[in-house]
Amino acid sequence: MATDVVMPQMGESIFEGTITKWLKKPGDRVERDEPLFEISTDKVDAEIPSPSAGVLKEIKVTEGQTVPIQTVVAVIDGVGSAAAAAPPPASAPPKAAAAAPAAVAPPPPPSSRPAAPTPAVAAPAPAAAAQRPAGERIHSSPLVRRMAAEHAIDLSTVPGTGAGGRISKQDIEAVIAAGGVPGAAPQSHAAPAPARPTPLPPAPSASPAVSGGQAHVAFESAVPREKIYFGNYQIEPMSNMRQRIAEHMLASKRVSPHVYSVDEVDMSKIAALRAKSKDEFEKRYETKLTFMPFFVKAAVAGLRAFPTVNASLDGTNVVLHKEINIGIAVALDWGLIVPVVKGADEKNILGIQRTLNDLADRARSKKLKPEEVQEGTFSITNPGVFGGLFGLPVISQPNVAILGLGAIEKRPVVINDSIAIRSMCYVTLSYDHRVVDGAIAHQFLHKVKETLENWSESVL
Repeated sequence: MATDVVMPQMGESIFEGTITKWLKKPGDRVERDEPLFEISTDKVDAEIPSPSAGVLKEIKVTEGQTVPIQTVVAVIDGVGSAAAAAPPPASAPPKAAAAAPAAVAPPPPPSSRPAAPTPAVAAPAPAAAAQRPAGERIHSSPLVRRMAAEHAIDLSTVPGTGAGGRISKQDIEAVIAAGGVPGAAPQSHAAPAPARPTPLPPAPSASPAVSGGQAHVAFESAVPREKIYFGNYQIEPMSNMRQRIAEHMLASKRVSPHVYSVDEVDMSKIAALRAKSKDEFEKRYETKLTFMPFFVKAAVAGLRAFPTVNASLDGTNVVLHKEINIGIAVALDWGLIVPVVKGADEKNILGIQRTLNDLADRARSKKLKPEEVQEGTFSITNPGVFGGLFGLPVISQPNVAILGLGAIEKRPVVINDSIAIRSMCYVTLSYDHRVVDGAIAHQFLHKVKETLENWSESVL
């Protein structure tokens, strides 16, 4: 008996997914719960297990395609027949995607630049705009509503192509690409003419574009385009995760007026405590002790003292969160993700460390659940682990602030008019000036600094 494999719903507010990789090919034997394909959504990347054992008979949705939830993406022959249908013919790949790893061709003229990579399936044309009856409920996700608010689009005029008339991300992106007018033809992005010697190049800009049901961000460079393609080069299309990161970062910079504050923390006391306790900590609890739990606890102290930093903005309403859920940026080989430590204010050092290790391990193995990257109220990123002195991170929406941690390194400092060697660390706070003022930001950082420098809590 044949079994349909469908695109799963990876969270309450997720209504579509992109297949990034098939782990099996037609004709392969697959066991129940064996990883079958990988998907990417607005929230997480994940491996999807096979719903039954058998032979993968047919793949209906190719890599790179975005489809709604419950769409049949493959068929498994439960009888175990060795015969399997051939995969559907894919359209010719984009020239950019098919470029050799190290092309040695001369730079193409502006009129023949490589086209931006696009998925294989063409996006449906947006339906004609129609005003919904007054009082009718508009079905859409929080992401769609935020995108509509950012672009001043009335959702009641946007036709929904999803189940039950739901307005999907694809629908709102089609409207944005059409200049904010539902039903209008998308604006063409013609290649810019070669720059003349006298005028300055145009300012950098970025605009979302839609192709094949999947959004990608088209970047216009301040450098004349003919200067980009020269000598030996290769073209690497942005991965789906990289495109989503680009969208989120652009949205954050467009929505939040970023301001930055910097302070310096003497980590000598904590460094000595960790050096003394880490072996016993690992032996007793079977997990390594890092510096991050100390920063999480210090951030909790700061957020309790200054709740405005633990907030979100909804229009003209400031949402002050009672829970303290801290997102921790995790660097992956293929991008970046921010899993959330829920109830960070209720955990001790051991509880935070175990939670951090578990989330990071599952993020790197694509085992995170959508709810584990949602409902964060504040974020921490740690460029210092890669040797960075300090950074000015972009706020993770819908938070209003993010704490950046620099490298902990020994430096000479003046203490009581004497020069001493101390383990020092720069900390930075990026904050949304619509909600957080400089005075609050610096008081928050001072509380973080004070907590770390006067640490008294045992770790064993």
